[in-house]
Amino acid sequence: MYLILSRVGLGLIAATILSWRGYKKSSLDKSGAVAAFVVGFISFICGYRFAATLFAFYLSSSKLTKYKSDIKREIEDDFKEGGARDWIQVFSNSAGATVICMLYTYFVGIEEGFLDKDNDPIGTFLLGAFIGFYGCCNGDTWASELGILSTGRPFLITTLKKVPKGTNGGVSLFGLGASLSGGLFVGLVFYFGGILFCTKSIVDAPSQFASIFLGAFSGLFGSLLDSILGATLQYSGWSEAKKKVINTPSKIAKKIS
Repeated sequence: MYLILSRVGLGLIAATILSWRGYKKSSLDKSGAVAAFVVGFISFICGYRFAATLFAFYLSSSKLTKYKSDIKREIEDDFKEGGARDWIQVFSNSAGATVICMLYTYFVGIEEGFLDKDNDPIGTFLLGAFIGFYGCCNGDTWASELGILSTGRPFLITTLKKVPKGTNGGVSLFGLGASLSGGLFVGLVFYFGGILFCTKSIVDAPSQFASIFLGAFSGLFGSLLDSILGATLQYSGWSEAKKKVINTPSKIAKKIS
């Protein structure tokens, strides 16, 4: 009972601070702040490690969104000052993982455990899914926010032809490195979260390095998948008038992909 009450109390405080901070710094709009509070609070109740991973994803992504925003403003046609995310964007990047940690709490319990496929296959599957979800999200975000700052021109992932910066489906080695790093960051946070918050000692558990590798793999995989979808399903065209890539069809724009 004490564990639940402490999570509820700390969750209310942390989720309130996080959502209010995001709103005041224009990282979230009003609907996004409410959505962030909901997922943050639920994640905290399910486990400190779940919450730590969520907060690490949110804080790092918010910082990178604003990093060198003056350069991004010149490249991105749909640039939004501060990168304010609404409830749809928040839930798109967190709802799945929130459901996963709720399922973990329901099937495994409130005590936080380790990856252990032999003794806890269900819990291990859910923990792996959780790492994979945020690994994909963080890897894709880091690739988008840092890849566009690459000094060279990206290439379209489906044809390998050079394309202007801002093209949907455009990738660079720098951006791919950023996606790998973003996923690795999630894996590391989850790994050290296990050391800090799991009930049992990591000494008594199987090797947990798989969480780090899974995070890194998910970051790269998520970014590549998003790029393939962007190149095949989204419109990109070059506007000579704006001197940048636009994402809506126009008679004055030359289609790229």
